[in-house]
Amino acid sequence: MTAHAILTTEAHRELRVRTDRNAALGDAVMTALVMPDEFRRAQNEYPILFRRTPGSDEFAALALFGFEPGENLFLENGRWDARYRPLAIDVQPFLIGRPASGAGDAQVHVDMASPRIGCDEGVRLFDETGRPTPFLERVAEQLGELDEAYRASGAFFAALRRHQLLEPLTLEVTLADGSTNRLVGFHVVDEERLRALDAAALGELHAQGHLMPLFMALASLANLAALIARKNRGTVGG
Repeated sequence: MTAHAILTTEAHRELRVRTDRNAALGDAVMTALVMPDEFRRAQNEYPILFRRTPGSDEFAALALFGFEPGENLFLENGRWDARYRPLAIDVQPFLIGRPASGAGDAQVHVDMASPRIGCDEGVRLFDETGRPTPFLERVAEQLGELDEAYRASGAFFAALRRHQLLEPLTLEVTLADGSTNRLVGFHVVDEERLRALDAAALGELHAQGHLMPLFMALASLANLAALIARKNRGTVGG
């Protein structure tokens, strides 16, 4: 359940947000949305995969954190063990909202049902004078960046469809204890098809800013081995 509200000084002056990272705070997730504009930062840490949005033929990009639902192998002792977190994760429990008419400025909303929210523990959103704290100012900047990246992503995914640059991925991972995990339902960039594009198609992708995210998504697949190693450490330790 969620309970979204427009964030205001009057209603939320005493609100605090916990910034530690653990399963109880909602961080036990296998994947998170990642925008093409983030691929350069995300590819250092996570495999970037693609999946069809339920009920449509549209694709979304996901950073992979584990191999089964509810598994996040980057959670360690109240912290997130990576140098970068996708914006969709980092901004929680905040989100961008707009008036129902679609006109007017975007607004910062907060999910009051989030376990991160409280008045006794965490980082303040407003100071004693009611002004936004540096923490809230940073969140507002991230929300703006995420919103802009989401709006720009449509052209990237349209290019993927136009050039048929995604192929299904089925990955079976055999762990050190002999158990197996299978990744199904995901897609990856089709490297062979990308290599086969002619100069005109490559020039178009480059001119539109799509070529670099494609390369970053391909490079990110090298992180699958590191993710399997994280899984093995937990399996052996357990």
